[in-house]
Amino acid sequence: MSTNLKDATPDRYIIISKIVYIAMAAFILIPFGLLGLPGLVISAPIALLCGLVYAFCLENPFPKFNKKCSKYLLQVAVVCLGFNMNVEESLKSGAEGMMFTIVSVIGVMTFGVLLGYWLHINRKTAYLISSGTAICGGSAIAAVGPVVKADTDEMAVSLGVIFILNSIALFIFPPLGHMFDMSQTQFGTWAAIAIHDTSSVVGAGEVFGEQALQTATLIKLTRALWIIPLAVATMFIFRDKTGKVSIPWFIFLFVLAMIVNTYLPLPESFRSVMVWIARRGMVLTLFMIGASLTLKMIRNVGVRPLVLAVTLWVVISVTSLYVVLTTIK
Repeated sequence: MSTNLKDATPDRYIIISKIVYIAMAAFILIPFGLLGLPGLVISAPIALLCGLVYAFCLENPFPKFNKKCSKYLLQVAVVCLGFNMNVEESLKSGAEGMMFTIVSVIGVMTFGVLLGYWLHINRKTAYLISSGTAICGGSAIAAVGPVVKADTDEMAVSLGVIFILNSIALFIFPPLGHMFDMSQTQFGTWAAIAIHDTSSVVGAGEVFGEQALQTATLIKLTRALWIIPLAVATMFIFRDKTGKVSIPWFIFLFVLAMIVNTYLPLPESFRSVMVWIARRGMVLTLFMIGASLTLKMIRNVGVRPLVLAVTLWVVISVTSLYVVLTTIK
């Protein structure tokens, strides 16, 4: 007799998976502060860990909903975060990381493509991994993939390896920031440059502190705008001028929210609601991202793409750490 619940009772297995998924998502969103438990808050790393545990123990019953909802929920959370940021202060704190952003994007793309060639990795896969490392993880890969006409396997490998490293970063970066005695601005800048996806950048910034969160968000979203010139350049590199460029429009809404918050007298209650939506929305996003990981995704990555991704990640992390510690206070 099979001991596998899914094999023995597939209908019951699906029902249990749905109940657990919904219960965990609801638990993450519970406003414990309003219930008299202000110290009990599900943090970003814990939410991601919950998602990973769920993915390894149960099969996600809502794969399409999970993927689409995590994408748009992240965008809503980022825009809402803008209502708690001042344009002038944010630009001042993030300006020091802008120049290194430009240098690092070009440097990582060039080095990644050359290293991929040396490792004999599929050209498109190496290009996608380099794009994800250089700019903003899965978003960059999703934008560039259709332009290079990447197939399902190339997309899966690129997204899988970036996702794995992105998840690790959320757990190790805040402790490393404290170990190096980094300031809020230093950590926010480092996280924005060295961590792949916006979700983990914001999650790490939130764990480290309010100023780190604002700095990391601003620099990461500025970095994400590089998707546009990269996609255009990719059309010429791969000799395909018919590709469609995906523009991250939500970034402009984020800037608009900052402008409104800076120059209009918004009620404090409104700001509080927006901050709550931003923080809990981001935490729920990380749970959904964790719940989307599968063992199949990990197995499909392969050794050489993993070597490429890890090498690029180490290079950008160490280089940016040195620059941040020596140039930013």
